[in-house]
Amino acid sequence: MSALVSIITPSYNSARFINDCVSSVLEQTYTNWELIIIDDASDDNSKELISDFASKDNRIKFVFLTENIGAAGARNIALEKAEGRYIAFLDSDDIWKKEKLAKQIDFMQSNNIAFSFSSYEPMSENGKEIFKEIKAPLKMSYNSYLKNTIIGCLTVVLDKEKVGDVKMPNLRTSQDMALWLSIMKGGIDAYGIEQSLAYYRIVGNSNTSNKLKVIQGVWKIYREKEKLGYLKSVWCFLNYAFNAVKKRI
Repeated sequence: MSALVSIITPSYNSARFINDCVSSVLEQTYTNWELIIIDDASDDNSKELISDFASKDNRIKFVFLTENIGAAGARNIALEKAEGRYIAFLDSDDIWKKEKLAKQIDFMQSNNIAFSFSSYEPMSENGKEIFKEIKAPLKMSYNSYLKNTIIGCLTVVLDKEKVGDVKMPNLRTSQDMALWLSIMKGGIDAYGIEQSLAYYRIVGNSNTSNKLKVIQGVWKIYREKEKLGYLKSVWCFLNYAFNAVKKRI
């Protein structure tokens, strides 16, 4: 029997996009999954849409929070409820290609991999325009990832039997970067799939569209979470900035 995959989805005021997101999970050729949606006190009609999906498919589970706690906290609630061997991440405005889980789980099982990710394609907010594909390197270590934060959260799958239980650091931005670093620091490398398996939606008011917040968040991780010295932090940051520009041109 195929292993259960737990899909972690934080949601906040995602009514415009949640249908596309959940539909992309329902269309997966790999069918042994549970989708855990944590609604972070939305004030649009997200909760009604989520409830409707869950009423039609018992693989979809949800928690509706009454106070907003941020994406990291919402993801951690989902992680606590996850029952699968594999943990996958999908934000409520992003989309998977239908073969995503099948290809990635096969890749991990065939190669005894604990941490995998894939290439992906950014798309416009309305989903009508697809931009340059972000190519996944074949392998990322702790030191290489410090200088090139190319791993897209929406593409990551972790084998919980190999990495153990995980928790997102409670940061407002770049919490996924901090988690990947904590896993890699323990000696687990991340392995990339060259094929694009997902679409990342660029939303105007999202954290990743706010460049200054992202830059500040990365620097804070270097200095406060990873305790890097000043000169090493500067070196890593210069490489990070170069690679961030490079992947967009």
